[in-house]
Amino acid sequence: MDILRRNNVKVRGSGPRTLVFSHGYGCDQNMWRHVAPGFEDTHRVISFDHVGYGGSDVSAFDPKRLGDLRGYARDVLDVLEALDVRDTIFVGHSVSAMIGLLASNLAPERIAELVLVCPSPRYLDDDGYVGGFSRADIDGLLASLDENYLGWSRSMAPVIMGNPTHPELGQELTASFCRTDPAIASHFAKVTFLSDNRDDLPRTRARTLVLQCKEDVIAPLQVGQYVHQKIPGSRFVLLDATGHCPNLSAPAEVVGAMKQALFA
Repeated sequence: MDILRRNNVKVRGSGPRTLVFSHGYGCDQNMWRHVAPGFEDTHRVISFDHVGYGGSDVSAFDPKRLGDLRGYARDVLDVLEALDVRDTIFVGHSVSAMIGLLASNLAPERIAELVLVCPSPRYLDDDGYVGGFSRADIDGLLASLDENYLGWSRSMAPVIMGNPTHPELGQELTASFCRTDPAIASHFAKVTFLSDNRDDLPRTRARTLVLQCKEDVIAPLQVGQYVHQKIPGSRFVLLDATGHCPNLSAPAEVVGAMKQALFA
């Protein structure tokens, strides 16, 4: 299979190093349209869609191959290998933060730096760990998604976006969710919200920047701080942005934080 077609890979810009932008649950690469151009004058910029989203080849969706986040990480490495990319900076939003971290751990020669935007290694609360959700919360979320995906999308997207004074942002996220095949969305939701990658954090040797929003119902402040504490030598930036999607709600702040931390 043509990997670049499978993941609808786009390459823009030029420079000595490469930035890879990876979208979160229910989204596609279009969610980076306000951030990625800020680096195209100085970097080669790659964006793509996870299989089942955006312009990807939906026929390539294999629930067994993509049965956990490592499957998605291997897809990322397929893309980097197809483009012969090494020593890249991987920028992952939400669940893609862990996908990128796993990919870096699998092939550190491919991914040298990580920018983790609103990351969460585990969404479920555990003894001594605050993930933000109880098991009942997650079970209810998944059941609601299975029963009425479009209704779930319309009610949850504005909450996830977390910017009620800018309803157009919630509407955009709702539209993105609603474009996804419900069966694929349900599968990826289970893979995402039932994942536990806490043990993978201290294994990464990539230079890491954690970007955390001050208010986020999906990945609360305690989660971002936990990720920072567990990744050796990582840097932590608390954005003034609210909600779970600063790449849409506060793109200039994301670009500024990345440039200051990565290229200082």
